[in-house]
Amino acid sequence: MESANMLEIQQVRLLVVDDRPVVRAGLIEILRADSRLKVVAEAASGVEAIAQFKTHRPDVVLMDLCMPDMGGAKVIEGIQAIDSNAQVVIVTAVDSEEEICRGLRAGAKSYILKDAPDDEVISAVLVTAQGRRYLALSVAAKLADHLDFAQLSDRELEILRLLATGLSNKGIARKAGIAEGTVKFHVNRILAKLKCASRTEAVACALKRGLIQLS
Repeated sequence: MESANMLEIQQVRLLVVDDRPVVRAGLIEILRADSRLKVVAEAASGVEAIAQFKTHRPDVVLMDLCMPDMGGAKVIEGIQAIDSNAQVVIVTAVDSEEEICRGLRAGAKSYILKDAPDDEVISAVLVTAQGRRYLALSVAAKLADHLDFAQLSDRELEILRLLATGLSNKGIARKAGIAEGTVKFHVNRILAKLKCASRTEAVACALKRGLIQLS
């Protein structure tokens, strides 16, 4: 009886969050196969995830970034508002540099992809439960690439989105409500930061990195 109680104490308590039942069930099956882990709750939406976290206070949250009711980063921020030491593992198919950074900035500790093998999922949970970061190799590589670039300001991202629509400097100036010379200054800054030689290359680079999306 004493050894059983010790096992219970040592188990990592988990909340699994994904809006697709089949994915959620698959993750739970992987986790329950390891005696060191215990799934105490699950959720299918962002609002439900925050509520379940508040009720169960799990050691680790595994969650997708794509929720039907709110963005994954907002969910993480909501969980962090309840407990700033909350340990979150993002498990998602989304691997753009911008989404990776957004998730980590929101407070996630670790980031793996949905095609990760079972042992990697378990390793990520155990490492995260210890307060350490776990990044899938492809995620770590993209994060390193992201850090190689100087960060774009909010205004530069706005100009970049307008560039992607094919507008001229004059058109961007009119749309953004700034002088044409200011637009030219921002464009040159964008090209320098993204290490691109042309506007077309800058837009292609930004789309590839997930900095902007075409509507």
